[in-house]
Amino acid sequence: MDNQFIFKYSWETLPKKWVKKIEKSEHGNRSDTNTDYPFKLLCFLKLHTYTRFQVLIDICGVDYPSRKRRFEVVYNLLSTRYNSRIRVQTCADEVTRISPVVSLFPSAGRWEREVWDMFGVSSINHPDLRRILTDYGFEGHPLRKDFPLSGYVEVRYDDPEKRVVSEPIEMTQEFRYFDFASPWEQRNGNEG
Repeated sequence: MDNQFIFKYSWETLPKKWVKKIEKSEHGNRSDTNTDYPFKLLCFLKLHTYTRFQVLIDICGVDYPSRKRRFEVVYNLLSTRYNSRIRVQTCADEVTRISPVVSLFPSAGRWEREVWDMFGVSSINHPDLRRILTDYGFEGHPLRKDFPLSGYVEVRYDDPEKRVVSEPIEMTQEFRYFDFASPWEQRNGNEG
């Protein structure tokens, strides 16, 4: 069985409301699903005889601020039985919560925590949804495109106090408007 067969079989077998789109390539297949169906789709892909995607490689997030549902959650799966890969993608926004897949793939707990910590995409009834890569007192989600580059607080070691101090960041310069037009170019339509 190859990617071509798994692609065709999945498209013919899966309920159409679960899958918005399936694309194939020589490296693996890609499936886009609605926010309500990633658990059902992943359950089918893991347990069905002709798919057997039993290894969850990772879960990652992507931020597209211009979209209505700005976050994309991507599940990368591997079928060792059929030597095939598939990428399942779903979209969410700040208030939409995705269904956790930790009961299906135990390794998903860590990846779902990371997606929540970095992007703020939370899972419904996750057994252990807490920060994993940032401090517990950290404010915001650092991989969002609207997160400030300098962050909200400065953490530094204070030598006289002999401890780490967190202070709010004070910007030393005000917002400036940069005009990138060259002063040597003529701005009107009269070129002589």
